[in-house]
Amino acid sequence: MRVLVVEDEKKTAAFIRRALQDEGFLVDVCHSGDAALSAASAASFDAVVLDIMLPGLDGLGVLRAWRSAGRVTPVLLLSARGDVNERVAGLDAGADDYLGKPFVIAELSARVRALVRRAGDTKTTMLTVADLSLDTIRRQASRSGTAVELTTREFRLLEYLMRSPGRVCSRMALLEAVWDCHFDPGTNVVDVTIKRLREKIDAGFQPKLVQTVRGLGYAITIIE
Repeated sequence: MRVLVVEDEKKTAAFIRRALQDEGFLVDVCHSGDAALSAASAASFDAVVLDIMLPGLDGLGVLRAWRSAGRVTPVLLLSARGDVNERVAGLDAGADDYLGKPFVIAELSARVRALVRRAGDTKTTMLTVADLSLDTIRRQASRSGTAVELTTREFRLLEYLMRSPGRVCSRMALLEAVWDCHFDPGTNVVDVTIKRLREKIDAGFQPKLVQTVRGLGYAITIIE
């Protein structure tokens, strides 16, 4: 499951991100309303944690834009103010839940899990690209019906790529999403893991699905 966290306070965003990753979620983070709009256009998410107070376009503006565009991703709003009128405005704008700051991280995690469960009936947990399938609930992968054994890191990497098939993901984006590393460690850990993943899901199969886009990153897609 993939969650977008939109929070301008970077320490708070990192705190939320780590907690949700500990729950098994893939987590993307952005720090402004405009960045949130771009992120939602570029990828699919199972839930969004959205702070109301953001630089530029605020959280309510982001939420209204998403709902006007037909995006139905469940949204948990965060706010430090917490007055009734703001809660009502948030729910009227299309929020699914509301949590005031300061909050207990265990409650935030529980609310995100609840949003994802409620949305589960309308969003598949089975990802498929060509004959490659990934069951995100049972955490099982298969290619042409043959089971593929993956490590936890390989599974998270494959899920991240399969959530947005065809999208080129940079090494830095993969480091942040899969390794929770927000700086270039100067190692080839992404390339090594991609190599192992390619050996498991592409070796002996056609078409090849793990693509290297030179100078940009990696993608799961079929090259015609």
